[in-house]
Amino acid sequence: MSNLTTEANKQWRQTDPGLPDRLLEGAVDLHCHSGPSVMPRYFDHCDAMEEASSVGMRALLIKDHYYSATPVTELLNKRFAHLKVTLLSGVPLNNTSGGLNIYAVEHGIKLGAKLVWMPTFSSKNHLDHHKQDEKFKDKFPQTKKTMLDPTPLTVVDSQGKLLPEVLPILDMIAENDIVLSSGHLHISEIWPLFEEAKRRGVNRLLCNHPTYVIDATLDDIKRLVGMGVYVEHSMCMFVPGSKFKFYDPVELQAMIVAGTVDRTILGSDLGQLGNPRLVDGFRNVIETCLDLGYGEADVRKMVSTNAATLVGLNLST
Repeated sequence: MSNLTTEANKQWRQTDPGLPDRLLEGAVDLHCHSGPSVMPRYFDHCDAMEEASSVGMRALLIKDHYYSATPVTELLNKRFAHLKVTLLSGVPLNNTSGGLNIYAVEHGIKLGAKLVWMPTFSSKNHLDHHKQDEKFKDKFPQTKKTMLDPTPLTVVDSQGKLLPEVLPILDMIAENDIVLSSGHLHISEIWPLFEEAKRRGVNRLLCNHPTYVIDATLDDIKRLVGMGVYVEHSMCMFVPGSKFKFYDPVELQAMIVAGTVDRTILGSDLGQLGNPRLVDGFRNVIETCLDLGYGEADVRKMVSTNAATLVGLNLST
């Protein structure tokens, strides 16, 4: 694999122009922001299924920061089985679900949730970024209407020790063998969280957009992967035309090298009104990876099989 986007790497455009379409077939998105939502979205969950089905994508994990979409995904999987797109969801531990609320986790798991997100929009780290960066509103989607001020959430005390209410949540995640996402916690909070999670038997660990809000360095990404964590990078931060495009291909390359192909997941993080379509985001980042010199097998890992492995999705069906 080349370290640079060269003309030689782009030969696939002449010799195999259908390659991106083949890589879209079976793709799995663990970061789909469809609606209904208090955030402005360009499509709803049904639209998302139809869009994914149109290119042969295999699964979408619906992420809303304010509610668990699991009851909805269970319903839509039954009603729209002919689309051959599996919808998944999880439990976001923000203020609207009671924060670090084990009852919300239990309920979500009983309904089929595949993932638990530690606090995202309600995390103290996220809110601190909001306060410190005058342009944060331009860099992160906002709600359509003003909402109550959030109560900042963290998983550690003033000494950096995990809060006691986190521990039974980790046990429940381990017992049910689902995914623990670090949400929008700061990297300094993620270390004790993941170390304790591993001690308690959590086998499926995910860090979303580690270089954005999380403040993880490339060395931190290497350390996370060394712990067995999957790292997911958001396509909306690489796609031309995105309101949240912060990175260039060379930076994507550095992130993949740090995290390795085998532990890197590329999720869309798309659905926002005014941003590129989810499918277009996937196609663009697939093309970028091919231009960087990654082969078909490696790209498929990053847009499909790694995500499927993490959530325990059987792609043979």
